[in-house]
Order: sequence, then structure tokens, then C-alpha cells
Amino acid sequence: MATNKPNKLAFLSMPAPASYVAGLGRGASGFTTRSDIGPAREGPSAEVIAEAQARRGEEPDIDSEQFQDPDNEYGLFAGTTYEQDDEEADRIYEKVDEAMDSRRRVRREVQEQLELAKHRAERPKIQQQFADLKRGLSAVTDEEWENIPEVGNLTRKKRRREERTYVVSDSIIVGDRSKNEYENSLDPAQQQNGGFETPADGGTMTNFVEIGQARDKILSLKLDQISGTSTSSGTATSVDPKGYLTSLDSVVLKTEAEIGDIKRARMLFDSLVKSNPKHAPGWIAAACLEEHAGRMVAARKLINAGCEQCPKSEDVWLEAARLHNNDDAKVILANAVQHVGQSVKIWLAAADLEHDMKAKKRVLRKGNAATALEHIPNSVRLWKETVSLETSPSDARILLARAVEVIPLSVELWLALARLETVDRAKAVLNKARKAIPTSHEIWIAAGRLLEQEASTTSDDTEQKKKLDLVDKTIEAGVQQLRRNQVILTREQWLKEAEKCETEGCPRTCEAIIKATVAMDIEEEDRLDTWEADVESAEARGMVGTARTILAYALKVFPNVRDLWTRAANLEKAHGTRQSLDDILSRAVQHCPQAEVLWLMGAKERWLAGDVPAAREVLEKAFVANPESEQIWLAAVKLEAENGELEVARALLVRARTVADTERIWMKSAVFERQQGQLDTALDTLSTALKKFPKFAKLYMIQGQIYESQKKYSAARASYAAGLKLCPKECTLWILASRLEETEGKSIKARALLDRARQVNPGVDVLWAEAVGVEERSGGPTQAKAMLARALQECPTSGLLWSMAIWAEARPQRKARSVDALKKTSDHPLVVCAVARLFWSERKIEKARDWFGRAVRNEGSDLGDIWGWWLKYEREYGTEEQREAVRVKCETADPHHMLVWQSINKDVRNSGKTTRQILEMVADALQ
Repeated sequence: MATNKPNKLAFLSMPAPASYVAGLGRGASGFTTRSDIGPAREGPSAEVIAEAQARRGEEPDIDSEQFQDPDNEYGLFAGTTYEQDDEEADRIYEKVDEAMDSRRRVRREVQEQLELAKHRAERPKIQQQFADLKRGLSAVTDEEWENIPEVGNLTRKKRRREERTYVVSDSIIVGDRSKNEYENSLDPAQQQNGGFETPADGGTMTNFVEIGQARDKILSLKLDQISGTSTSSGTATSVDPKGYLTSLDSVVLKTEAEIGDIKRARMLFDSLVKSNPKHAPGWIAAACLEEHAGRMVAARKLINAGCEQCPKSEDVWLEAARLHNNDDAKVILANAVQHVGQSVKIWLAAADLEHDMKAKKRVLRKGNAATALEHIPNSVRLWKETVSLETSPSDARILLARAVEVIPLSVELWLALARLETVDRAKAVLNKARKAIPTSHEIWIAAGRLLEQEASTTSDDTEQKKKLDLVDKTIEAGVQQLRRNQVILTREQWLKEAEKCETEGCPRTCEAIIKATVAMDIEEEDRLDTWEADVESAEARGMVGTARTILAYALKVFPNVRDLWTRAANLEKAHGTRQSLDDILSRAVQHCPQAEVLWLMGAKERWLAGDVPAAREVLEKAFVANPESEQIWLAAVKLEAENGELEVARALLVRARTVADTERIWMKSAVFERQQGQLDTALDTLSTALKKFPKFAKLYMIQGQIYESQKKYSAARASYAAGLKLCPKECTLWILASRLEETEGKSIKARALLDRARQVNPGVDVLWAEAVGVEERSGGPTQAKAMLARALQECPTSGLLWSMAIWAEARPQRKARSVDALKKTSDHPLVVCAVARLFWSERKIEKARDWFGRAVRNEGSDLGDIWGWWLKYEREYGTEEQREAVRVKCETADPHHMLVWQSINKDVRNSGKTTRQILEMVADALQ
């Protein structure tokens, strides 16, 4: 059966449809060329293009303006008519919109008004700013309008001037061109005459020698006139040749800007004094301006006009007196008294102008003319100045007696009168003052001080004690009387008065004030803390008497508080005498017999005083009160050992091991035997102690050091290993084990031990420092620096590592490294000491000494190596007095730590040596 296949050739030969455009499916469109003008067809219609776009899935372009004309609408409402119901609906919608808008309109208008008011308040109009001034202009008269001065340019800006240019003639240009030229040949006329004759002035010769002689002669004549040696006039000149140059230096040369400022200020002040002539500061400022400008005549003229315009201002009169000479100033102040006779400043200034004492007295209180005290009898200052002029105590006493009659409420005058009277009369004066001024606490304090002064002049002890007790009663009565008169001073105010009395040399009055007021306004549960704070603050201010009295009162209230007795003992040790310290400690152990520190302080003070039997007696009493006290047993052993009683010390240690039986006593026993050379006994003691206290690391350290001293390195290694197994957190044990390996030349094993130590004890700077030391001693500086860098990453705030890092750098980089170290470690004492050594190396003597002093403050005082470096420095640059001061400070601080210090202090060969001797040895060992 045959199939009908489409004929492609027939299709291609078929004519195209009428609306066919080639490539329209790909977005092409028809176009017409010049050759198509004849039979060319129009392009596709909009419907054809829309259909093609729909086949491609594109959205047809919509004209945005087709919805603006309701007649051309199409779509949902196309072709519909606008009927009556549509109009009604639109009207309803408009009403709804109007209702919604009216509901929000009030709120919107209120918000707009608030914003507008805020804007007007922040940025008001110029009309509003000057509205009140404009209203005030209605009261200005025509004469005032005419007297308003003209205002100049106050902007302080230079007005730009128009620059004019002129045409320069050719002759000037040619002359300027030849002005700088040089002539390289001689004039022929000069060549004929030898070159020395000047052709100008008709061929005359110029004698330069005569010109120089004439100049010298004129200069010498001027110098003779200035020096006063000229005899032509017969009188010497008033010029001082020696001070001439000095006077020239004092001349102030003003710049153009300063001159301009002075001119503008002069215009302003001129306007000020004309517009308001009764304003005294304006006249003073104008006169000071002229004085600054160097116009003294104008300044005096202005200030005189100010005195006429403002006669009631004392400042104007005083300024006028200052600007005039002494004689004119007296006349001015005499006129001032006529207008302001009640001014104390005027009278005092008039008295200061007088150089004679009698004249001063005449101004203030004597003479037939009006005086200061006649015009102002109630001025305390005038009375004080008048009394100060008197040289005789009797005359001053008479004046003060009159003064307290005139001014009975002046405490100063009453106290001044009491100071000039005898003791009995002073009591009467103070009684009168107390009745006249019952609200003054100064009078009661003055009465207490008077009684203390009277007691100090009494030789009888009983009578003296009575009068001193009377001081306490007087101050206490004064506090009660002031309370009845509604005068209540706070505790802080009373303590300030007590400190004032102590400063002025009245300790018993200070003590009486504290006894009467220290317990005021304090809750019962807060008393102890408050008093301790008061003691600390008073001691910080240097008020030792106040601190001692507060402590004494607190100890009466709290006699069983150990910290108070310790603080009192430390205060007496720092500021008191040996006897006062002994008294405090004797009382302390009676109230606190269980306080071991107080017993030990008492024994130590007697021992330092050289009274060994008394120290033994104190320790015997301490044994009775504290039979199992480890510290007291060890103190007794140390006392006997230091004084050569070795058998007694050994017996005490045996008893202590039986009674107290602590790990520290066993350790001290082994150390004692080791110091005496009994190494076998020491090892037996250590073996027994290790069975009792297997986790006490110091026993292993001592045992290993003894074996190491006997060259038994394997036994020492075993001892350290046993200690590290039971006490892995003891860094000193790791360091000793590492150094033992280094001693045998096994640096690799020493590094391994320190690596294990840092793993067990991370972040410990001492272990890192020891590792750096191992690298320096065996590996070299490069490995040591790398290890130090790792250490600083692990311990970024370690003062020990940063001090090592400073010296590990090259010399130029040490200063920058020290700055970083101070910031990272917050001024650690070791870093401060390293900086002091840097200054030492740079020969900056005073700076190095200051930084060493900073290094031993606070926590640095316990670091013995710093003291050693300071003494080493003073040996090189200091005097013997400065070296002795370092030794004394070190003995007071009594340091115990740092590597070199501990290695020397704990050496068996140095047992029994003092802190001073150890310091000298440390200074010798440091490098």
C-alpha cells in the first residue's frame, strides 16, 4: 500500500502568507529599504506582534497611560456606563475618606505645632531674639539717641584693599637691569693715576682714615655723656650705664596685631564708660588697658574720672591709689574715706602706704583726724591689724580687751586675748568668752589646751595627773554643752580638730577630744571596722598620736581582738619607743594569751635589745599558754642556737618533736643537724620524718641536697624522684632534680625533666626561667631566646621572664623592650629593677637610683636580689652614707625570696649570718 509523503519542494515553492515576516518568531520585524519602496509591504500589525509574543511566552507591553482616560478603558469595566448608583458609591467613599481625615487632622495639627514650636525654640528668628530690646527702645530719649557712639569695624578682619597696578617705564626697567652688573675693568683715568683717585667730586681724594677717626670720636663723646664723665655741663647725667642694657631688655615691643587689639579694646571701653558712666569695672578695665599700653597719664586720667563718676566704689579708689605714686595715693585714699568710710580695704590700704609705724597707728586708731576704728568699730580685721602693730604685750592686751567689748561675738579676739594673759586671767577670759559665745567649740578646745599647758609646768606628778584628767573632763563637758546648745559637730570634724591639736603640740587635748567623740554616730556592729579605718587613715597622714589614741580606745572596748593588739604593736614599733612597745606587748599577751604572734614579737624585741634572759622568760610563758605551738618551739630553738646553746637547742627540738610533732619541726631538726655537720643524724631524722609525712616536699629537697653534697648522685636522684612522685606540684623539687642532671652533664635529661614539670604545672614562670637558663648554659643564646619567646607566650605577664627578655635583646633594642615589659607586667618590681640597671649601664646615676628605690617598694621589698643589685650599684657610684641607707632599709624589709638570695641564705656555710652579711654576699655574687 503506498503512502502519501509531503512534498518539500512543493512547500518551498508555495507563496508566503500575506502577513508573513521572516524571522518574526525570533524577535525580528519587517523593514523597508529604498529598493522596496515600490511593492514593499507594511510591517505586521499589533495583533500579529502580540500573537507572536504570546507564542514565545513574553508578556505584551501595556501602555501605562491607557488607564488615565476613562473613555478609553478596556478590560473588566470596559464599555460600562457611569450610572447613579456608581455616583452614590463614590460619594459615600469620599465621605468616609473625609471622616477618616478629620479624625486624624487634630492629632496631625497638634504634632505639627509641637514640631514648629521646638524648631522655633532651637532656632529662633532674629526678630524674636531682639523683641524685648526693641520694646525697651521706646523709653530711650532723643538725647540718649544722639549720645550713642559710632561703632567701628568689630569683626577683626582686615578689609581687602584694591590693588592698583601701574605701567613701569622702560628707563626704570633698564636701570634695574644694569644695577646688579659688575664692572670688570678699571677706568682709564684711574689707571693713569695709579687706580686710587676717585674721579667724582672734581678729582678730590677721599680720606677713609679721617672718617673712621671722626666716627670713633663721636662715639666716645656719646659714651662719656652716658657714663657721666663729661665735664662740659658740669653735672652728671641721670643715665645708669650698668643698667642701661637691662632696661632695654625690659622694654616690651608690641606687634601690629597687639596694637590693633589695643585700639579696638580702647574703642569698646570708651563706648562702655560713655554709655554707662556709673559702672565701676568699666573705668578700671579702661585704665588697666592704658596701663598695659604704656600710657600711664591716660590711665590716671581715666581712673580719676572713674572716681568722680563712681565715688561709692572702693575698687575704683584702690585702683586709683595703685596707679599713682605714694604721695598722690595718700590724697586719693583720703578723699575715698570721705565717700566710703565704711570700707575696711580703703583703711588698710591707707595704712599700708605709711612707712612709719606711728603713722600707721595714726591712720588706724590715733590722732585727731578720723580713724579707721572710729568709722568701723565692728571690723575684726581692723582690730587684728591694729593689735599686730603693737610691740608691747601690755598695749596689745589693752586693745584686745577693748575689742572684745566692742565685738563680743568674735572668737578670734577672745582667743587672742586669752593667749596674752596669764594662766589665771586666761581662764577668766575663756569663761567670759564661753558665756558670750556658747556655741563655739574653739573656746572649749582652747580651755583644754590651757589646762594641758598648765599641767606641763607642774613638777608634781600627782598634781600633773589631776590637771591632765581635768583636760578630759573639760572637753567632755564642752561636747555635752555644745549638744545642749544645738551645736553638733560630726566625728570627722572632731577628728580634724584633734589632729590640729596634735600638730600644734597638744597631745593630751587631742587624746581628750578623741575619747569624747570617737564613738559618736556609729552603729554598734560597725565600731571595730570604723575605728580600724580611722587608724589607717590617720597613720597614712602622719598623725601618729591620733592613731595611737583611737587604737587605745578601741582596745578598751575590744580587749580580746588579736588584730587590734598586733596593729598597736606595729604602730609602736614604727613610731614609738622600745618601752612603749614593751608595754603594749605585755598588755597584749595578758588579754590574748593564745596569740602566738604577740609572744614572738615580745621575745624578739627583748632579744634585739640584748636582753636574752628576758626573751627566754617570755618564751617560757608562751610555752605555758601554748604548749603545742610550733612557732614558739622553733623560736626558742633559734634563740638558743643563735646564742651558742647548741645542746639546749637540740634538746628543745627533741621535746618539740614529742610535744608538737609537726612536719616543720622535723624539717628544722634535720636542718639543725645538717648545720652542725651531723649528716648521718640528719638523714636518719629525715627518714623518720618521711615515714610520718610522706607528702612534705621540703624533706625530699633536704635529703637530696645532703646526698648531693656527699657526691651520692644516684641516691639524690632517687630522693628527688620519690618526692616528685608524691609532690608533683612542687616546682622547686623539679628545679633541683634538673640541676642535678646538669651537674652530671646530662643536659638532655634536664630538659626532659623541665618539660614534664611544665606539663604538670602549666603557666609557672619559674620553670620556664629555669628552662631558659638550661638553654643558655648548654645550647647557646639562640635556643635560649627561642625558649624565652615560648615562655612569654605561656606567661605574658611574668615579671621574671620579661626582666630576662630585656637583657636578651641587643643593646639598642633594650629600651623599647623595657617599655613593653612595664606595660605588660604593670610595673613589676623585677622589671623596674631591670630598667634601673639599664640606666646604670647608660651612666644615668640619679635616674638609676630613683628606679631602684621604686623597685623595692611594696611587694618588691621581699625580693632579696633587688636589694643586692642596689647595693652593688651604690658601691660603684654612691657614697658610704647611701650604701649604709640601703643596708638599713634591707634589714628593715628582711627579704626572703629570689634565686640568688635563697641560694646564699640557705647555704649551710652561711647559717647564723645576719641580713646585712647576706646582702653583702648577694651583691658580690650578682653578675
